Amino acid sequence: MERPGSLQRLDDRLRGSIRQEAVREMASREANNFYGEDPRFLPAFSLAEGAHYLDLPVATLRSWTVGRAYPVKAGKRFFAPIVLPPQKQTRQLSFVNVVEAHMLDAIRREHRVPLVKVRSAIAYLRRAFDSQHPLAEQLGKLVNASREGQLAMRELLEVHLRRIEWDEKGLASRLFPFTGLRKHEAPRVVVMDPRISFGRPVIAGTGIATSVIADRYKAGETMEELAEDYGRDRLEIEEAIRCELRVEAA
Repeated sequence: MERPGSLQRLDDRLRGSIRQEAVREMASREANNFYGEDPRFLPAFSLAEGAHYLDLPVATLRSWTVGRAYPVKAGKRFFAPIVLPPQKQTRQLSFVNVVEAHMLDAIRREHRVPLVKVRSAIAYLRRAFDSQHPLAEQLGKLVNASREGQLAMRELLEVHLRRIEWDEKGLASRLFPFTGLRKHEAPRVVVMDPRISFGRPVIAGTGIATSVIADRYKAGETMEELAEDYGRDRLEIEEAIRCELRVEAA
């Protein structure tokens, strides 16, 4: 018995949708193989994206990662970048760079450590531990760099360090960006994992992109509808929206 034309067309559309989803999933898995490279060090974020997810001024992040020329009496002086992107010519940041900027935010904005001391301390850490990215390593919790820079790492950076998960070698593997006030009790709901969605924020424990939730919210869907649709708590939906829109979720 042949199916009515309308049902057959619906069935065809559903099958086509399933095939497309399977293709997308396969492509995502293949892309996340990263051809043997550690995804944490690959260029993945523009300056604007990094600044948005860290809630930083773009100019500040550019100064940290590209450098900046300052006027002096003799003309101009160039201050080299503190964070070293994987490819200087593209100015794209890696996940590790984002973590470093997250830590610099604690040092500069939260604790107002003079930049000259920050540079000195990081230079010391690079020499002492033979690492180009010491602020993205767990050793940051244990090191007192006061010999050159006056940075008591553990006490100074504790709130920001609590937002990072580390692998067995002590390198940052996941970042829970702040979506509101930078406090100890801030929820760790949104996560950036370079192995998932190329490091774009998702709800922790899922592959649900915060950008998708925010887009649906902007289109008029309520938080309650989104929470029911995704099977998540309302808090998770609120945090996803805050991450993308930087607004007070009602």
